[in-house]
Amino acid sequence: MSVLLSLTMESITIKVEENFADEIREAMNPDYSTKTEFIREAIRDKLKRAREERALEELGKYFGKAKTKTTYKDERRIRNTVGKELAKKFGVRV
Repeated sequence: MSVLLSLTMESITIKVEENFADEIREAMNPDYSTKTEFIREAIRDKLKRAREERALEELGKYFGKAKTKTTYKDERRIRNTVGKELAKKFGVRV
């Protein structure tokens, strides 16, 4: 059984300077057969980077929010405890 997907495409017209169009033509050879294909790919890349930047900004809101600082001694104790738990879980003798 085959499934046919019907994608609705919207046309977007852009105008660019002639030297910019020349740069596009140079950059697209031989990987892209049309300017449309090249521009679609460039837009997809830009949208992906924008999503990643927003996600990193969102994550950044949660770092450095601790009310108290952890001392080196506390970090060392926590690492030892976690290390022992993992060793036990995986049957490793320490």
